[in-house]
Amino acid sequence: MTSQNTAHQFAELHRAGAPVLLPNAWDAASAVLIAAAGAPAVATSSAAVAWALGKPDGEHLSRAEVAAVVARIVAAVSVPVSADIEAGYGAAPEEVASTVQAVIEAGAVGINLEDSKADGTLYPADEQAARVAAARAAAAAAGLESFVINARTDVYLRGIGAAEGRPAEVLRRGQAYAEAGATCLFVPGLVHLPTLTDLVPRAALPISVLADPAGPTVAELAATGVVRISLGTALAEAAYGLAQAATRELLESGTMKTLVGYPGFGEVNSRFRA
Repeated sequence: MTSQNTAHQFAELHRAGAPVLLPNAWDAASAVLIAAAGAPAVATSSAAVAWALGKPDGEHLSRAEVAAVVARIVAAVSVPVSADIEAGYGAAPEEVASTVQAVIEAGAVGINLEDSKADGTLYPADEQAARVAAARAAAAAAGLESFVINARTDVYLRGIGAAEGRPAEVLRRGQAYAEAGATCLFVPGLVHLPTLTDLVPRAALPISVLADPAGPTVAELAATGVVRISLGTALAEAAYGLAQAATRELLESGTMKTLVGYPGFGEVNSRFRA
């Protein structure tokens, strides 16, 4: 069960000017290596977790499957863990609450909760606010006042509406989610620095973003005032890409140079407690 002290510790990492940097894990091994590299907390990536379990992204896992992965990660690391619960594994607020209860019991100190539906549209802001409120109520029932609800809006990620209207829609949704009890507003797909600089001081919630490996640096994003920067699927994509590239090298040339310089058996194995 998550402790209030751990939840508070995680919440305090979200600071404007010095945002928390969250590499995203998908299993216990990726989590322990991320923590060993110095990350102050670990967040899961729903897509990467799904891939590791043989499913595509998009709520194809069950609530129990997700909670089980979170529990294994929490048991393997000593840093706070936040769970990506997609859209909550159920449309109704009470289903979202059940999911939040499950990941809290697994040891999570926070969640990502998105406003996308499976068909690519977004929940109306009032409906999503009710779902956020249910998540907050579930955390309160568990005694976790500091539980971090990173309310994700996919206005930019899904390209909702005309481009010029997206900032206003983000602000409108942010206000609704703030009133429902969200901790911060996650806006994946938005790394345009002038837009972020304009939105951050006007938003009802602190803003978190998804880093783009080809986009702005951490320093540039931090200067806009965002409080959280995560990597999403990028680490998993890189790990799986390395596996594919190394296999091609092995099969085509009979060499294994792609694998030189990465953690060996002893380094990885030593990160786990017997």
